[in-house]
Amino acid sequence: MPAPTNSFKKALADGERVIGCWMSFAEPYLAEIMGTTGFDWLLVDGEHAPNDIRSIRDQLTALRSSPSHPVVRVPVGETWIIKQILDAGAQTILVPIVESAEQARELVRACTYPPLGTRGVGATAARASLFGSVSEYVPTADDEICLLVQVENRAGIEALDAILAVEGVDGVFIGPADLSADMGYAGNSTASEVQEVIADAIARIHAAGKAPGILGKTEETIQGYLDMGAQFVAVGIDVMILARNARNLAKRWKAE
Repeated sequence: MPAPTNSFKKALADGERVIGCWMSFAEPYLAEIMGTTGFDWLLVDGEHAPNDIRSIRDQLTALRSSPSHPVVRVPVGETWIIKQILDAGAQTILVPIVESAEQARELVRACTYPPLGTRGVGATAARASLFGSVSEYVPTADDEICLLVQVENRAGIEALDAILAVEGVDGVFIGPADLSADMGYAGNSTASEVQEVIADAIARIHAAGKAPGILGKTEETIQGYLDMGAQFVAVGIDVMILARNARNLAKRWKAE
């Protein structure tokens, strides 16, 4: 039995637009709820949410029967954490703050078994192979791993063309918040100068045959990114969805 087909990776390769949502609660119960909402993909955030390898594993388990594909953002692009996340069962990972082609190549190697890569071969004891029941996991896993790199500062933008030339990078996610801060517009990712850089980056990613992704927080910005050609787009963050709706509910009834 080979490794499961990565439906998210296939959708990107086929040029499909996929809509997702960020998950920052770091709780499997909430992940299971989000898995019923109909998003194409859900991002388990290991960078800014209070996640560890066990909570990430538990959220992957909670999403196993969901049609929403789990994407895991690792806290940092280090081989050891990528190894753990892949063995926990993730097939798609997002790596923050990628600034060079050399870094991107090392990330590809971290996602790939030897002799081409450095991923440790311990699949028999891992959730990724369903504890050895996916008998052909090791020889087939590489083709189903989807690597997304996050470009979110001026250094990354300057190196974008070189990053895009790295084989094994499936998509590039633009981080508007960090990029705008690095450009001197902290808290204002809608500044025209920032939006021009984002639009140019999305066009270059498309031209290189990779999938461009981004996160939008308002209807206006989301539609703007879709119009620019963003292919995998997160349209909300679970914490913000709860907080916004709960505050509106409290305001609505306290005002009566």
